[in-house]
Amino acid sequence: MAEEKQEQGAEQTSHIFGLRTTANREDQVMDFITSNIKKKKLEVYAVIRPHGMRGYIFVEALDRKSAEEAAFNVPYARGILPKEIEYREIEHMLEQVKRDVDIRKKDIVEIIAGPFKREQARITRIDKAKEEVVVELLGAAVPIPITVKMDAVKVIRRESEPSSEELSERKAKEESEEEL
Repeated sequence: MAEEKQEQGAEQTSHIFGLRTTANREDQVMDFITSNIKKKKLEVYAVIRPHGMRGYIFVEALDRKSAEEAAFNVPYARGILPKEIEYREIEHMLEQVKRDVDIRKKDIVEIIAGPFKREQARITRIDKAKEEVVVELLGAAVPIPITVKMDAVKVIRRESEPSSEELSERKAKEESEEEL
């Protein structure tokens, strides 16, 4: 008993446990668990719901007992997985990699998510800070601007891709302006 206390005092490491949930109820389970943690003042450091992973959330706690207590009597929680999860196993789900997307005004795109899925549209405005684009549906009789996330569209074709002749003309024009 004394050895365990010395071991905990020397280094307080956290452990990650997987919690099975009912599919599409992850957010509700997270709310219940966080309220349990606050009420019971448990040694739980983080509750993580990775994007795109249905039916599971991750609980970072001091020990298995704390994680199980946090999930005890929580609706839609199916139980803690028997095996502890290494950080490197879930690291790729947590850290979002910034991708540089080449979307330009007047591009023709296909909406790949949301209520307008599989619709074609034209980009009218780009907000890189919010990672949103404003599009107008091509099939609509009246052009209505719709704001969607950048990752919800896929570029099909460029409206005006400059040809190689136009590029060489531009380059020549820029060089002549520099000489003046």
